[in-house]
Amino acid sequence: MEPRNRVVQVSRFGGSDGLEVVDAPLPSAGPGEVRVRVLASSLNYTEVLIRRHLYPQTMRLRPPFVMGYDVVGEIDQIGDGVRDFQIGDRVADMTVVGSNADYRTLRARDVARVPPGVDAAEAATVILSWTTAYQLLHRAARVQQGQRVLVHGAAGAVGQALLVLGRLASLELWGTARGEQATLVRELGATPIDYQREDFTHVLPGGFDVIVDGVGEDGYRRSYAALKRGGLLCAIGFSASVQAQRGMLPILMEIARLYMWRMLPAGKRACFYSVNVMRARHPNWFKEDLERLFDLLATGAVRPRVAERISFDEVAEAHRRLEAGGLEGKLVLCPDLPSRRFRVSLCKPHRASTQVTAATWP
Repeated sequence: MEPRNRVVQVSRFGGSDGLEVVDAPLPSAGPGEVRVRVLASSLNYTEVLIRRHLYPQTMRLRPPFVMGYDVVGEIDQIGDGVRDFQIGDRVADMTVVGSNADYRTLRARDVARVPPGVDAAEAATVILSWTTAYQLLHRAARVQQGQRVLVHGAAGAVGQALLVLGRLASLELWGTARGEQATLVRELGATPIDYQREDFTHVLPGGFDVIVDGVGEDGYRRSYAALKRGGLLCAIGFSASVQAQRGMLPILMEIARLYMWRMLPAGKRACFYSVNVMRARHPNWFKEDLERLFDLLATGAVRPRVAERISFDEVAEAHRRLEAGGLEGKLVLCPDLPSRRFRVSLCKPHRASTQVTAATWP
C-alpha cells in the first residue's frame, strides 16, 4: 500500500483560515534528487508573510501551493546519479515552500547532513532562524569581540539565536522584548530592554556598533539613529508593518530607504539581509554554516527552544499563535505525531487509573 502524503496547502492568500490539510500525490525522486520522509518542519513568522502574499521571494506563487520553509527528513528513495547518500540518512534543507508534508523531494547537492542522535525538531528550528543569526553576525556584520550589539525581538526565534551565538562570539548584547520576557533575555546573556516602557535610543549614549532589526518600527529610523558613527543596521524583517496591515508597496519603500541612508554623510551603514539572497550568492556558505550549527547542536553547545511539537490538524491554530506573538520557542510540525484529538483521548484516565501523556510520543 502506497504511503499517504498529507500536505498543508494555501488555498487562498490571507488569514490562517486559508490553510487546509489535503492528500497529495506521493512524489518520486528524479535524477540528482532524494525523497525524504519528513520528520520535522518548523513554522516561522516568515510563513505568515508568505500566506498573506507579503514575502518578496514568493510573490510569483499563486494558490494552491504547499507551505513549509524548512525540513528535516529521512531519505527513503534515491534518484539516479546520487552517490553520496544512502537510504536512512537524515538530511535537512531550507526549501521556502513545500515542506509541510509527509514526503517531499530535495536536490541532493543542496542538503546538509544531520548528525546521528540530534533531535529532528530541534534540528528543524536551526535551519532558518539560527542560520540567519549566524550569517548576520559572521557573514554580514562580521562582528568582532567586545562589540556592542542590539537585537530587536530578542525573545523570538532569530533573536534568541542571535543572543546565544553573540555570547559565544564574546559580544556585549542588549535585547528588546516584552517586559515579561526579560528573564529569558537575561538568561540568554543580554541586557533586556522593555520596548513598551523604555526608549532603546537612550540606552547607550555612544550608540551601538550593530543593530539587528526585524521589526522595522517607524521605518527603521529609530534603529538607525541609535547607531554609533560607523555602526551597521542589519534589517531582516518588517513585522511592525505586517501587524499594521500595510501592503507590499509601503514595505518595499521602507527597504529602499535603507539603501538611500548609506548615501548620507552620517558615517553609518545600513543593509537588508536576506538568507535566500545570501544563499543564492554563496551557496556553499549556507551548507557550511548549517552543518557547523548542527555540530554545535550535537555537542550541546547550543540548545534551541521548541515551544511545541504539533500535528497536521494544529497548523492553522499555530499560524494564529505566530501572528499573536509572545512565543518563546519554535512551533514544529512533526508528521508522525498523532492528531491532538487522539492525544487528548489517550490522556483521559482509563479504568485502571493509568494515564498516558502526550509527552510519551516521539
